[in-house]
Amino acid sequence: MTKLEGEFIVLIDGKLKTFYDYNKIPILFENLISFKFDVPPEPHTQEQHDEINKWPDRLKELMKRETK
Repeated sequence: MTKLEGEFIVLIDGKLKTFYDYNKIPILFENLISFKFDVPPEPHTQEQHDEINKWPDRLKELMKRETK
């Protein structure tokens, strides 16, 4: 599994929890507070562009996992 890095803050049991690997975010949580993914410095390779373009769908997926 590829490590998908950034800073992701979610509310769990009324407490803010910060994750730096997207894959470590629990399946369910109360609310997504912050979603910042790491973007490599320019110029980007095609592979990097492809990876960057996946982040909007990952954001949508996290929003579906919110319980409140």
